[in-house]
Amino acid sequence: MLGEGPWEEGEDADDMWLKMATCVRKVASEVFGVSKGGKQEGKDTWWWNDEVQRAIKEKKECFKRLHLDKSAANIEGYKLAKRVAKRAVSVAKGKAYDDLYQRLGTKEGEKDIYRMARIRERKTRDINQIKCIKDGTDRLLVKDDEIMDRWREYFDKLFNGESESPTLELDDSFDDTNRRFVRRIQEVEIGEALKRMKRGKALGPDGIPIEVWRCLGDRAIVWLTKLFNLIFRSNKMPEEWRRSILVPIFKNKGDVQSCTNYRGIKLMSHDEALGEGPRASPKKRDKCDPKPIWVHAWKVNHGGDFLNTTIDGEI
Repeated sequence: MLGEGPWEEGEDADDMWLKMATCVRKVASEVFGVSKGGKQEGKDTWWWNDEVQRAIKEKKECFKRLHLDKSAANIEGYKLAKRVAKRAVSVAKGKAYDDLYQRLGTKEGEKDIYRMARIRERKTRDINQIKCIKDGTDRLLVKDDEIMDRWREYFDKLFNGESESPTLELDDSFDDTNRRFVRRIQEVEIGEALKRMKRGKALGPDGIPIEVWRCLGDRAIVWLTKLFNLIFRSNKMPEEWRRSILVPIFKNKGDVQSCTNYRGIKLMSHDEALGEGPRASPKKRDKCDPKPIWVHAWKVNHGGDFLNTTIDGEI
């Protein structure tokens, strides 16, 4: 990555970001590969014990070694660990159910039954992938386009309110810009912002985590400093940063098919969030996230408040 990356400064922030992002994704796919993904089914683990956990952990470690080196020893080791784990699961599960059947006539057994019933009832809700949603009149929607329109309508009202704010048309002679001197962003500020960013966060549409820039070290800090200063000078942020993925999260209460029982989480670009750090005062850095530097550019280009502006995103 250090040798292939386009580290030179460009004249356009969108082009500069797109070249680097394309290179990062290309190198990552070549080195780590691309997973197919898929839905993960929930498993009953209430009967697990320490022996089962150790056996499952050992099986996973053997699988990792087999994935790196498909030697005969690793193949036999994985087969043995798999048999041991399967036997441990069978013994622990049988013993747990035997104990449960013996306690059915007691009050403790009744509590266990109700607890298992609640767990299985939650799993039948299928909150991880709701396939049917109700509209505003409680009519069940089954078509994909109708479901998407319903989510879009719900979150649009939730984020932007019922009524749209009027747009003010100003002529060229009107200028209320508050002009003042603003110094350039320094490399040390980008470095400190990188340190404050949390690890292991969900990715945005660009698919580039903040850990990429940490691994690239000082070379990345220099490049990011050039990028953010270019954004600040040109009053334009990369188009890819304007996109986000809106994920509905169930509140664990009410009807799972009603949009009103969900809260929305927007997955945004990590680099977009990185821009919040350099312009923060020391007190604000510890308490809250200030507006990033590109928000000022957004106001100049679009003539409105960032929070009240509708941005096209994916649901």
